[in-house]
Amino acid sequence: MALKGRLQEDWKQALKAGDKFKATTLSTARAAILLVEKTDGRKLDEDDEQIIEILAKEVKQRREAILEFEKGNRQDLVEQTEKEIEILLSYLPQQLTEEEIVEIVRQAIDKTGASSIKDMGKIMAVVVPMTKGRADGKLVSDIVKRNLNK
Repeated sequence: MALKGRLQEDWKQALKAGDKFKATTLSTARAAILLVEKTDGRKLDEDDEQIIEILAKEVKQRREAILEFEKGNRQDLVEQTEKEIEILLSYLPQQLTEEEIVEIVRQAIDKTGASSIKDMGKIMAVVVPMTKGRADGKLVSDIVKRNLNK
């Protein structure tokens, strides 16, 4: 089943089971997909790659929100948002570990011959397609910077 269909079915099941939190989280994700469909003027029924991008963006926004909630000392919102992230991550491909990202970055550096921070664009052009939807972009960027500064 396509990812969009799976989201729809799981949303229905959450509603039937009375799991308002999961239903609301999935509804928000479905709304983000619908927004992209309306702005692009096309259906994403079979385009799992695009759906993964949208869900990854939703996770990223929530991670950024957690930082703000922590600054505001709102632990209740931090916990709620972490639960939302957990639900959304279950629809994304298996997330890469930091060690796996480091290995991908090292291979990209070897492949491109990059040697300084000026070559970051070259590295990111190789690494991003390999990590899209499977790793946080900020983490990937930080790892690239660390490896180029050695």
